[in-house]
Amino acid sequence: MNLLNDIRDFFFPRICVCCGKLLSAQEEGLCISCLASLPLTGILNTPENEIERRFWGIFPIERATSLYYYARGGLVSSVLHGMKYHGRKHLCIQMGRIMGTALRNTGFFDGIDCIIPVPLHKDRLRDRGYNQSELLAKGISDVTSIPVCTNCLMRTHNNATQTHKSGFERWENAEGLFSATSEAPLLKGRHILLIDDVLTTGATITACIDALKSVTGIKISVATLAWAKS
Repeated sequence: MNLLNDIRDFFFPRICVCCGKLLSAQEEGLCISCLASLPLTGILNTPENEIERRFWGIFPIERATSLYYYARGGLVSSVLHGMKYHGRKHLCIQMGRIMGTALRNTGFFDGIDCIIPVPLHKDRLRDRGYNQSELLAKGISDVTSIPVCTNCLMRTHNNATQTHKSGFERWENAEGLFSATSEAPLLKGRHILLIDDVLTTGATITACIDALKSVTGIKISVATLAWAKS
């Protein structure tokens, strides 16, 4: 098995998504140095934190958090770019496991019944081959054993990328972006955790909440890998 790995690494060298350095056998996705340098928000399960306050007046969410700060051109930006555009599926799951491990002992997951990743449109899912938010959710599920639910929320249209849009354009672009499916009533009285890769204005998460908030007795928490604090 080690020989096969050596052959694979010779022809397809594994490099850090952040610095480009060759990874050791014990490293996955990014090197230990870059992983340790990712800027932590330190929010974890802090009540009434700034991310929670983003959603005040929209929906009474239970909890909200992000693990890392995002800055354009920074290390977290490189991680997200690798997750979304370079086919790094294992990196998505790894970062989910890191999120799950960081939050597991803080009480953040207490009472949560299922994890719902922000869905991709079917056309974009076909082109990319995977949903990075779903793989993040899988990584969290690996650590917490909380099941992932992908059949209660759908993306209704394939909107343009949010990357270069202003705050107002992001909200406009996300309006009516998601809808609840016929399976959504199964969430009645459940506490769900919405998962996405990065939080910017909160427009995408708010659109998900809008699609699900009519479910009787639903409770919603939010977690993202990164936060673009403005």
